[in-house]
Amino acid sequence: MRHELPRPRQRFRIAALCAVLACTADRTTVTPSPDASATTASAESPGVHRQYGPPITLGDGKVRAYVVLDAKEVQHPLEIGVAIDARAMEGALPADMIMRPIALPARAPDPYRFVLFDWNPMGHPPAGIFDVPHFDFHFYIVPQDEVDAIVPSDPGYAAKANNLPTGELVPPLYAVARPPGTTPAAVATPRMGVHWQDLLSPEYQRVLGRPDLWQPFTKTYTYVSWDGGMTALEPMITREYLLRRISEIVPVRQPARYPSPGWYPGAYQIEYDDHSAEYRVALVGFAWRE
Repeated sequence: MRHELPRPRQRFRIAALCAVLACTADRTTVTPSPDASATTASAESPGVHRQYGPPITLGDGKVRAYVVLDAKEVQHPLEIGVAIDARAMEGALPADMIMRPIALPARAPDPYRFVLFDWNPMGHPPAGIFDVPHFDFHFYIVPQDEVDAIVPSDPGYAAKANNLPTGELVPPLYAVARPPGTTPAAVATPRMGVHWQDLLSPEYQRVLGRPDLWQPFTKTYTYVSWDGGMTALEPMITREYLLRRISEIVPVRQPARYPSPGWYPGAYQIEYDDHSAEYRVALVGFAWRE
């Protein structure tokens, strides 16, 4: 089933973010067909297994989701991620934006349902921040049909967008940036949801009056919500940064409580694997949360 591409995400206005910062302490479509031959499991060390899901095509290569599980610890997840092979990353990528769901492997743990993978060759708003070529990796914890149903033609679209998570469901120093006087429905993205921005991410700091802390966008971590709950966890990373082949683990701020029990990450990981010739972006550092 082919989806319409979403309109550019309007996620940011200076006044909205400054207002939030003032109240805080100082200091982010083609359905792949299953391909059994593309799903593999391999032992990396005793009790640790990597399993891939079915691939989708990207440029000259492929993209697929994967999980790494520790069988000795009751299938404790070690990584839930997306692998982009070097032929895709380093070759000619599509000139137009793509947004594609990627199936997780069969052994993916709760609460993960699928990954929505975006390639943004021109970036997206706000200008001067996210308007560089980058990838969005949405790890959804709700079913794909619920995400597909996030469309403006739904009579309840505005009400569901405006029903934001509150209290313990909101991670510290995250906010929905929107034009003053508007509701979250004004910045909701069809077939995605409402995006929550990290107010401490360095790419925002110049426009927030902290130019000494500013750095150009390379990577950040956002949340997505819909109808009262967080629905996706989303690393956003530029192509240029991935091509540096930097291996790192980046801690993330989490809400005190999630809408459903499951394994939730304390960080995300970026790495390049020489043996498999693939770039990986994964959620890591999992703990079971009720």
